[in-house]
Amino acid sequence: MKTTQPKKQRKMLYQAPSHIRYKHLSAPLSPSLKISHNVGSLPVRSGDTVRIMRGDRKGLEGKVTRVDRKEYRIFVEGVTREKVDGTTTFVPIHPSKVMITNLNLDDKWRRESLKAGIAVTEAEKPEEKLVEEGKKLEEPKKPRKKKKTRKTVAKKTEKVKMEKVEESESG
Repeated sequence: MKTTQPKKQRKMLYQAPSHIRYKHLSAPLSPSLKISHNVGSLPVRSGDTVRIMRGDRKGLEGKVTRVDRKEYRIFVEGVTREKVDGTTTFVPIHPSKVMITNLNLDDKWRRESLKAGIAVTEAEKPEEKLVEEGKKLEEPKKPRKKKKTRKTVAKKTEKVKMEKVEESESG
């Protein structure tokens, strides 16, 4: 079971191995890419074109020059800062604050993985099988009962006690 404790979540994030950090570095695709590739988000790679969606540099667009897995940041071409000594450096940006507008499909593995996603959706999806009577085979799941909290249990026990007291007084 995965933990919900913030302390442990942060620890897992800081100690994550490189292959898991890669997945954490994903960014949403632009609406046109979502439709064409049928995928909501992909890990950012160098060579991808991204548009910055948050912060001071909102609206700027450029190619990703470097991906820093250790710090969970990407560096975009044209997004620089001038230091006090006059040198310019790239500004690190978190990948969740950008949107991928153009994919770098030079990598065979990435191309194939995107094609696989398209092929699955285009393939015939199994239609719902109907019984002769016209009913579906799969019955809808029954809604779960709410768990009783301590307060509701306490209220009920108080009611029961009050009823017993009233019965004893009347009887």
